Amino acid sequence: MSDLAVYAGLFLAALAAATLLPMQSEAVLAGLLLSEAYSPWLLVAVASVGNVLGSSVNWLLGRGIARFRDRRWFPAKADALERAQRWYGRYGRWSLLMSWAPVIGDPLTVMAGVLREPFPTFLLLVTIAKVGRYLILAAVTLSLV
Repeated sequence: MSDLAVYAGLFLAALAAATLLPMQSEAVLAGLLLSEAYSPWLLVAVASVGNVLGSSVNWLLGRGIARFRDRRWFPAKADALERAQRWYGRYGRWSLLMSWAPVIGDPLTVMAGVLREPFPTFLLLVTIAKVGRYLILAAVTLSLV
């Protein structure tokens, strides 16, 4: 398989994993790191860019879908949305540093869009979280080799 295909596959896995789709990119990254056939720095960079871009898609979805919150088909009920807003209001933008975490990370990025978190702030905090997670994963994985 060509290097471009490998990096593109990692990028797509990381992008999809950052959306609300139930996917994981860590196993793909760890497997590629363990193969020792690719640059660890480039792998981390590609996965990070894909993952941050996926979270940005969530932010955009949150910005756009908020206007439909009163519709019956809206994915979150009013009480759940209010709880999420209170939680985000309590912990604020700093909660985006948990955007790397399974289960809660993706909804946090959507909620940041719904609550109109400024995109530059969102991008900075999410990038710190996502790159940090991949750097730690790479360090742990490479220590096993």
